[in-house]
Amino acid sequence: MTSSTQACEAPIGAIDLVCFSHLRWDFVYQRPQHLLSRFAAQGRVFYIEEPVFVSQESHLVHSRGNSGVDVVVPHISDTDDVTAALQVLIDDLFSKQQIQSYALWFYTPMHLPWTRHLKPLAVVYDCMDELSGFKGAPPEMKEREIELLRWADVVFTGGHSLYEAKRGQHHSIYPFPSSIDAPHFARARTITTEPDDQASLPGMRLGFFGVIDERMDLDLLAGVAAMRPEWHMVLIGPVVKIDPVSLPQLPNIHYLGMKTYDELPSYIAGWDVAMLPFARNDSTRFISPTKTPEYLAAGLPVVSTSIRDVVYPYGNAGLVHIADTPEAFIAAVEKALAEDPGHRLKRVDALLSQTSWSRTWGRMAELLDDVVQRRRTVPAPRAAKQLAAAAVASGQA
Repeated sequence: MTSSTQACEAPIGAIDLVCFSHLRWDFVYQRPQHLLSRFAAQGRVFYIEEPVFVSQESHLVHSRGNSGVDVVVPHISDTDDVTAALQVLIDDLFSKQQIQSYALWFYTPMHLPWTRHLKPLAVVYDCMDELSGFKGAPPEMKEREIELLRWADVVFTGGHSLYEAKRGQHHSIYPFPSSIDAPHFARARTITTEPDDQASLPGMRLGFFGVIDERMDLDLLAGVAAMRPEWHMVLIGPVVKIDPVSLPQLPNIHYLGMKTYDELPSYIAGWDVAMLPFARNDSTRFISPTKTPEYLAAGLPVVSTSIRDVVYPYGNAGLVHIADTPEAFIAAVEKALAEDPGHRLKRVDALLSQTSWSRTWGRMAELLDDVVQRRRTVPAPRAAKQLAAAAVASGQA
């Protein structure tokens, strides 16, 4: 088997990667962007988003950004049958782009209805979250995931707790918890100039960046802010799936909106403590927040609620303080501020030196390459039989 570095640099059997995702590429920069931009350095990547509905004729909007990834957004006429229209558009994309030897990479099983007819060399399910537990999840999500798990050659999970929940459902499944682009966030340790919309905030600051949705413990935020009015809580990120009116509105809570990935270190540099104020509910049961190692790389003390994949390994290692009530959260913040920062940073750097998105992608690339090489030695009907079996089992045949 090749090394991770070699796997990351070498083509994976000279194939294209076609990804189907529930996330917009230009939304929050996270796991898909880190991983697929690395593949794009060695081969073609087509990132197909969920459809948007329009009054005109169905068509694809196709663009390529600095990452090298081809982002494809289906625009579906509100008078067309969605599945039929998407299948036609995808077939047209494959024809025009001459996509012939390829792997499919799924972030959601909801794209299955218009992809079942495809004949990939490999199918990857990168299960980064338990989507069925999220607010507004389609009722057929679980059924389609069962079908995808039958079709997939290899499955990756976004954390260890999700791996434990799924490991009995697939023969080739591997945990890949949130990784880190450490140099990017380590810039926050030396930045001295703050963005204008944060620079004027007085006093001690607790910061958070990420999507603000049903996973946020709003009562915790309000409680800490009310009990410590001299502390200022800075929240960066888009508000989705919840009514903005439901957000706590106190003089020391500041919602600064969405920022780019490149802007984040400048904001983090002005914080005293980074926080992970997640609620404990179905939507957070299996999350492995990417921002945990990012906060640590930035050099900040971190306080989090008791999210399992934060408690282990970060909480158990004493690198993240864990608290679930406003009183305990305040005590944890005060304890974090009293730490010796030099000692903490030495331990953080030792831990984070063992992981990176490039290493994660390197190992994933090895596993994908193994599948592709095996598939090329197996008669072609195998893939068709495997998909047919999955469709029969799900009642779709």
